[in-house]
Amino acid sequence: MIYGKASSIHVDPIEKKPFFHFKPGEKVLSLGSVGCTFRCQHCQNYTISQATVGEFGLEDLSPEEVLATCRRFGCTGISWTYNEPTIWHEFSYETSKLAKSNGLHTDYVTNGYIQEAPLRELTECIDAMNIDIKAFREDFYKKVCKASLNPVLDATVLAHELGIHVELTYLIIPGKNDAEAEIRDFSRWVVQDLDPKVPVHFTRFHPDYLMDDVPTTPMKTLDMAYEIGKAEGLKYPYAGNVPGDERENTHCLKCGTLVIRRMGFSVIEMRAKDGKCPTCGEQLDILM
Repeated sequence: MIYGKASSIHVDPIEKKPFFHFKPGEKVLSLGSVGCTFRCQHCQNYTISQATVGEFGLEDLSPEEVLATCRRFGCTGISWTYNEPTIWHEFSYETSKLAKSNGLHTDYVTNGYIQEAPLRELTECIDAMNIDIKAFREDFYKKVCKASLNPVLDATVLAHELGIHVELTYLIIPGKNDAEAEIRDFSRWVVQDLDPKVPVHFTRFHPDYLMDDVPTTPMKTLDMAYEIGKAEGLKYPYAGNVPGDERENTHCLKCGTLVIRRMGFSVIEMRAKDGKCPTCGEQLDILM
């Protein structure tokens, strides 16, 4: 029903996805359609994610036209984003295969709710995934997302094992998923079951959709999550939706040198050289 039908086409910095350790500073062609596998009450793209065919103006695209658009705007890759990419799996898969054969990189911004077979299929053509871990409690997923947590965790671990570059986003919603114990459990899972070097974006919530009565995340809550993540062993925790915060930046794990300075979605200073620290020469955990 939505093969090749796009609701949103934009050129974005890859940091907007967010990816901080994958192709930093590069421009990607961002594509979305309509629909989603979740029904999140706080969705910030609900006008397309909760829309059905016929409710939203859609532009017809072929895989070849997507590549031509990339070239026209000087994009080095394609990002499947805005709504859930698996909702138009056939189109994103076929277009990504064509993109890879033409030297472009590809990524998914996803809720991670995908079965093993199609996920394995995506290893042919998807380089990176930013996976939203909506919370670390099953009751949140059932009540707020109309979904389930464990399939997301299983798919996240498998994606990492299959060699896909994985980054995680944990949107902190006041009174919903912001308990210290829950964030500690999430951080421990990343360290123990995934990889302590997986970048984790602890992101500030702002009111939207059916949660417009929930306040913006207090900075002290974001501070707490960041400190818990560090204490539990996360090597690359970040603070999201706080432009100008020092915790948007990347430092060398060995010597502490600032290697990437960011302001919101923009790279202000790039000091990494060939993926290495300019001070000590340590190989950074960044795909340039």
